[in-house]
Amino acid sequence: MEVTPNHTQAVSGWAAMDASGKVVPYAFKRRATGVDDVTIKVQYCGMCHTDLHFINNAWGITMYPVVPGHEITGVVTKVGTNVSAFKPGDRVGVGCIAASCLDCDHCNRSEENYCDKVTLTYNGIFWDGSITYGGYSNMLVAHKRFLVRIPDSLPLDAAAPLLCAGITVYSPMKQHGMLLGEAGRSLGVVGLGGLGHVAVKFGKAFGLHVTVISTSPGKEREARESLKADNFVLSTDDKQMQAMARSLDYVIDTVSAQHSLGPLLELLKVNGKLVLVAAPDKPVELPSFPLIFGKRTVSGSMTGGMKETQEMMDLCGEHNITCDIEVVSTDRINEALARLERNDVRYRFVVDIGGNGSKL
Repeated sequence: MEVTPNHTQAVSGWAAMDASGKVVPYAFKRRATGVDDVTIKVQYCGMCHTDLHFINNAWGITMYPVVPGHEITGVVTKVGTNVSAFKPGDRVGVGCIAASCLDCDHCNRSEENYCDKVTLTYNGIFWDGSITYGGYSNMLVAHKRFLVRIPDSLPLDAAAPLLCAGITVYSPMKQHGMLLGEAGRSLGVVGLGGLGHVAVKFGKAFGLHVTVISTSPGKEREARESLKADNFVLSTDDKQMQAMARSLDYVIDTVSAQHSLGPLLELLKVNGKLVLVAAPDKPVELPSFPLIFGKRTVSGSMTGGMKETQEMMDLCGEHNITCDIEVVSTDRINEALARLERNDVRYRFVVDIGGNGSKL
């Protein structure tokens, strides 16, 4: 199975072998711990919607077998001779990125996620020509640049989804000035799932007035009571939407299904900003009138750079922000994936890779 001779470390994991959507036990090899590498015993791995897309080849780019997982937390077991920032026993996390060129303008600005040569944690091509395998596995070798430290105050299971869901909403919120704590600023969060619930938590932690915008009336109670959202709007109710017109400074859209951006743009004040962080597989509808008549901006954002990811982790440690999770054992991965497909999760599945329920 090895693409290169330096892949000498035997690993047990879980992989999709084809587009059938089923994940099965899979033995493979990872590279030896290089001078700049850190080897990790994986404890937990969050289950992201992206995992489903890759398992099912929804984007047409899956290289089978694919070992998914890019919300990885664990403990360092070994470090290379050039590694000084980490030592065995440290609690660490690995997110969406395994490598980048390390030398372009983006890398030099700690925006590795926008590097032309960015390599994803799984289904990517690493520097040595091998295909990257993700966190549905009992160990991982990571380059020291692409690791973050998990604050001691955060549990490794509930912190895992912060490495994708957390940074994916944190990065644009920071970019667009949502986290400056300016009095009276208002945020709309579209979709109350894995990403949306973290966006609500960040918004509340930084003093924003937060409105959840959802197609599911059943989510109003949890939005208001569990997540302490200030307001809830049913996006299928025209009256509720009209009543909210021109009331929000920012909207962060976490919905990965195809939908129109028109009604969401109407909720923004003049000069308001709408940020897309999900990836519907078909184009979204973008009418020009709400853009033009409100001087509004639509932008996109993907994950975050490493410096920003560490900063987010540290803030989560300070504010005690974690994800609301349901932990599943490795023998229930397929069941969890089926439920994720139906959006039957509050709000993130986390696979217990190293723990009591694990059958690796």
